[in-house]
Amino acid sequence: MLIRIVGGRVLDPANHRDEIGDLWLEGERVVAAPAHGRADETFDASGCVVMAGAIDIHSHIAGANVNTARLLLPEQHRAHAARPAGTPLSNAGWSTFETGKLYAQMGFTTVVEPAVSPHNALHAHLELADTPVIDKAILAILGNDDFGLSLMRDGAGPAAIRDHVAWTLQSSKALGIKVINAGGVAAFKDNVRAFSFDDVVPHYGMSSRQIVKTLQRAVADLGVPHPLHIHCNNLGLPGNFETALATIAAAEDLPLHLAHLQFYGYGREGKLGFSSAAPKLAEAVNAAKNVTIDVGQAMFGQTVTISSDVLRQFSARGQAHPNKYVIIDGDANGGGMLPYKYKSGAFANAVQFAVGLELFLLIEDPGQVFFTTDHPNGAPFTTYPEIFALLMSRDLRDQWLEKLPAEALAVTTLRGLRREYTWAEIAVMTRAAPARLLGLRDRGHLGVGARADVAIYRPGPDLAATFRHAERVYKDGDCVVREGVLTHYRFGRALRVAPEPDAAMTRRLDAYYDSRYGLDAGLLSVPETALPREPFETVACQS
Repeated sequence: MLIRIVGGRVLDPANHRDEIGDLWLEGERVVAAPAHGRADETFDASGCVVMAGAIDIHSHIAGANVNTARLLLPEQHRAHAARPAGTPLSNAGWSTFETGKLYAQMGFTTVVEPAVSPHNALHAHLELADTPVIDKAILAILGNDDFGLSLMRDGAGPAAIRDHVAWTLQSSKALGIKVINAGGVAAFKDNVRAFSFDDVVPHYGMSSRQIVKTLQRAVADLGVPHPLHIHCNNLGLPGNFETALATIAAAEDLPLHLAHLQFYGYGREGKLGFSSAAPKLAEAVNAAKNVTIDVGQAMFGQTVTISSDVLRQFSARGQAHPNKYVIIDGDANGGGMLPYKYKSGAFANAVQFAVGLELFLLIEDPGQVFFTTDHPNGAPFTTYPEIFALLMSRDLRDQWLEKLPAEALAVTTLRGLRREYTWAEIAVMTRAAPARLLGLRDRGHLGVGARADVAIYRPGPDLAATFRHAERVYKDGDCVVREGVLTHYRFGRALRVAPEPDAAMTRRLDAYYDSRYGLDAGLLSVPETALPREPFETVACQS
């Protein structure tokens, strides 16, 4: 079918296009206007903004830790209710279906689950395959596993590390590598309760800095498009901006991505010893063009924190609200799930809210700062529309600030920041830049040949409402959202990279798993045929 979207403001920063014009879709692709100019279907987008489908690079929507949180807090999601008529397994929980539906209605068409243990990859992929409409990917976790740390300790050399990373990516069908409190989770098993960038892991003799730099080099040498995705040490602690600064400095000239930087934006100033250090972090990011970050914006309300940083989650268990939590410690990272409520009247929570917005507003290049709440840690992804509105309207920000404690605002710079994001900057931050960061050449833009993932918004006085209910959304050329409502379910694909490890590494891992667990390492690999409804699509590594 040939579809013509006519008369909208076509906003495509990747192709330097910002104009009132038409967009043509045929099949799953954006196409050039045909010579005959006739379409099978035409949508009048006059008064609307037409963009590529949005891409979320960091949202915890599947996997073992997410499901443990669902079990911990059934009252906070809809898995206890019957699915609506017309969906598969209508008598089962439907968190996956609700996730895909809500993302699509906001104009998102690709989402990355950023923290999956390689041993749990099959389960995560199967759950993601049950999430409709959107395309998905996972990041596989390394940096605390015994095999990898032993390679580093024993001086195995860069080639062996690269092969181990390649094997992990290939076997788990992941799009990239995530490291979470590098070495700190392994140290937790020896009763270590605080672990910084230059601390050394017991038994392995490796510092967090060494682990990060070793994995960063391996990922770069393999040509994986997405740089090493780092959850730094000392998450959530006063003064931890110094850890983030040290991690940025250690990157040198190699690309590096820092996750949920808001949770590392804290200083020790003020009478309560807790303040915003966002200006210092933003200055460092602005100067380091090889570094990208996502924010992890905190919003007010009930949520649940989900993290494989089991050291930090164990330390924070006393802050659980309501007072229940799960801590899982096992090979590599484990996980911790703690419910938490951010309160606008609480000093620390108000500072956290301000730090995230400061990072958004102080980092100059929207191609370096990515739009996340670290769902659900800072806030559920359903708060995205409100955050877009806050970024685009200083008057709205002022209204929110009037409700926050004055003493909290006094230790931030937020009140004095007058920048307002433009539609073009939103398009860079949520479309063009994420696609480039992940190596997804056929999305994030509207050029000829791009995947026909298109979001159309009708701007109104209520910006949050504009972003919550897109006027239309096309997924692979199929109109799945009309006037903000999902019309039908369809399924996407799973994105992965596939570097080839040396055969010697496969044999070495087979021997390791046989000696440790009595298992063939191949049993832990995700089969190519695992997702018959939603196939894998390989993203090319860079030469």
